[in-house]
Amino acid sequence: MVHQADHQKSFIVEGNIGAGKSTFLRLIKDHLPVSIVYEPLDQWQAINGQSLLDKFYQDTQRWGYTFQSYAFITRVMQQEKDRKLNPWLHQVLERSVYSDRYCFAKNCFEMGTLTELEWTLYQEWFSWLVENYTTKPSGFIYLQTDPAICFERLQKRARKEESLVPFSYLESLHNKHEDWLIYKKNIADYLIDTPVLILDCNQDFENSPELLKGHVEKIAHFIGVAPLGSHAISSRIINHL
Repeated sequence: MVHQADHQKSFIVEGNIGAGKSTFLRLIKDHLPVSIVYEPLDQWQAINGQSLLDKFYQDTQRWGYTFQSYAFITRVMQQEKDRKLNPWLHQVLERSVYSDRYCFAKNCFEMGTLTELEWTLYQEWFSWLVENYTTKPSGFIYLQTDPAICFERLQKRARKEESLVPFSYLESLHNKHEDWLIYKKNIADYLIDTPVLILDCNQDFENSPELLKGHVEKIAHFIGVAPLGSHAISSRIINHL
């Protein structure tokens, strides 16, 4: 297939911690003619033998600005690298610089783990870089999940770095996802009309072939592609990573 990087469209899967984004993307990747771009979690966990993600959760006051800055950089690097190698016309990404800005960094500021000066600096360089040097999304796919269910999944998958995450943190992030993707509150003008596909992910789509099939069909219609093959989508047991 001919590579056409300049004509690729990017769609972004968004959702709270524990919504099941990584599992969801691994389940759909064999059924859609798209390139899947995962969150650069491995890079955050292995920087000269240290985990920046762990440092962030251990001491968000100290590492909040550092982590949010690095998260932005690595996301852009990951997306651009994939665009050059992608044989398809569509990318589907796990999270984006926009959830960094409107959910995680904003939450850090409201919690007091980003100072007012850091928040001002973050917004200034974010706006300049995003408006001039990043690929704008063609749409968002929001895995809408109750924070109580996210918390339960978080405890089940037991990532070391997330052991200190309280339920209140997930509640706050949920509200920010809703304000951004549902109510379009205080966001950049060019994002207001960006379409959002909302998928109810409170149920266990991982072990339900019919539920997963329905989600895949909705995504295929949303991004304008035909699912790969004609076989039924079967359930696959994949560990939450």
